[in-house]
Amino acid sequence: MGNYSIKELEKLSGIKAHTIRIWEKRFSIIKPKRTETNIRFYSDNDLKKILNISLLNNHGIKISKLVEMSEKELSEKVIELGSSSTDDSEVHIDQLITAMIDLEEESFVSALKTITDKIGFEKAVTTVLYPFLHKIGILWHTGNITPAQEHFITHLIRQKMIVAIDQLPIPTKANKKVVLFLPENEFHEISLLFYHYITKKFGLRTYYLGQTVPFTDLLTICKVYKPAAIITCITTAPGPDELPNYISELCKAGSAGQVLVTGSALAKAEVKKEANLHLFKTPADLQKLLKGL
Repeated sequence: MGNYSIKELEKLSGIKAHTIRIWEKRFSIIKPKRTETNIRFYSDNDLKKILNISLLNNHGIKISKLVEMSEKELSEKVIELGSSSTDDSEVHIDQLITAMIDLEEESFVSALKTITDKIGFEKAVTTVLYPFLHKIGILWHTGNITPAQEHFITHLIRQKMIVAIDQLPIPTKANKKVVLFLPENEFHEISLLFYHYITKKFGLRTYYLGQTVPFTDLLTICKVYKPAAIITCITTAPGPDELPNYISELCKAGSAGQVLVTGSALAKAEVKKEANLHLFKTPADLQKLLKGL
C-alpha cells in the first residue's frame, strides 16, 4: 500500500539515505521498485524491514549479522528487545508504526502496554505516543497511510486515554473547576484527552466537552460553572485569520479565570496578549500553569 521515497524512509527510520543506499548495494537488504519515469520507491515491507534493522543495529547487532536474518527473525528479535528491561522509546515507536501499517490491534496494544507498565502512563504518552503521532503525520502528508489506518490507530489511542482518565478518582465539587474543549470544526482530540488526564490527576474538577464545541455552548457552560480555567488545543480550526479574534473572545468568556491555549495553529497567527491568557507547548508547561490556579 505504501509508496515511500528514500527521504521518507530516512525521516521515519532515522537512517541516512546515503547509508540506506550503501546497505542496498552491499547487502541487498531491500530492493526498491521504480516508477515508469525511473524514480525509485519503497513498499510497506521495505519500511518495516528498515525500521527493524535500524533498531537492532542501534542496539549493537552488526549489519553483517542482520542481513542474514529473515524478516520473521528480525521481527521476533525486535519483539524480544521490546519485552526486555529496556525503556528505549524508539523500539516501541517503531513497533507501533508496524502495527498501524498492518492494522494489528493486538501488536499495538501489546507494545503500548509494555512501555506503560515500565515507565507509567504519562511518560509513555510524552516519550512514545507523541513522537509516534509525529511520524504518523509524516506518513499522512506523504500519502502513505489511508484515513482508515489513521482512524484505526487514533481510535485505539483514544480508548487507552479514556480508560486512564476513568481510573482516576473524581475530585469533589468543592475543588476548582476546569473546562476542556475543542473549538467548532476542530477534531484533533488526542492531546486534549491527555490534558484532561493531567488536569483530573491534579485534583481539579473537570468538565470535558470534547470536539467541535459551538462558542455559544461554551459561553453557557462558563456562565453556569465559572471555571478557574478553560483549556483548549487548536490545530486546524479556527484558521490563522480568525484565530486572534477567537482567542480574544475566549479570554472574555473566561474572564473570571485563566485561559490556557496550545496547538500548532498558534505558530501561524499573531495572538494578542490578554491578562488571563497563557499559551503553552508541553504537558510540563500545563502542569506549571495548573499549580498557579
